[in-house]
Amino acid sequence: MFKTVREIKSKENNSIVLLESQSENYDKTILIIGVFHGEEPQGEYLINKFLEMDLSDMKNKLLIIPCLNPDGKKKNQRQNSNGVDLNRNFPTKNWCKSDKKEYFGGDEPASEIETKFMMEILSGYKIDAILSIHAPFEIVNYDGPAKNLAEKISQLTGYKVQADIGYPTPGSFGNYAGVERNIPTITLELPENQDNDTLWHVNKPVFEYLACKY
Repeated sequence: MFKTVREIKSKENNSIVLLESQSENYDKTILIIGVFHGEEPQGEYLINKFLEMDLSDMKNKLLIIPCLNPDGKKKNQRQNSNGVDLNRNFPTKNWCKSDKKEYFGGDEPASEIETKFMMEILSGYKIDAILSIHAPFEIVNYDGPAKNLAEKISQLTGYKVQADIGYPTPGSFGNYAGVERNIPTITLELPENQDNDTLWHVNKPVFEYLACKY
């Protein structure tokens, strides 16, 4: 059902793959991303549970990156192996160089292998919506023309919609894809104190909706 259509290696030689559903006829193309931040591994777990499902009734093409930041995941750190927060490294109008701390966006925009990989995917496909899975705020954050989709996901999960995450995010993927490229972009913030099976029970309808109904 899914095929690896692209694979790159991280700085530490870990695989980062793009999976694509092999449907000939489809309505929309949806991109789903897990583990932007290495200490937020829950997204990969949810994605892998979704990939185990019977997906014969899908009407949309799905592009899936189970783990964008395998180096950070192995170290249980937010940043990649260069100490860069990938969600601050995109070449947006508001990118700025920051101190080399937790939210360090790199010495220059799009400096990282993982960021370039994401940019190539966005330029190579006509993507109709994006779901990026994070933690720990238990909200549905959105960028670009995604308010209606955010409200639907809120109905499915019970997480509240929050358009503003509450602090500046220069160089974020949401700015790059949602604000500047007008792609409906959802940042699904999972709660941090729930076990993976509970997270899957709550969020399974989101995956089903994006695959079969959106």
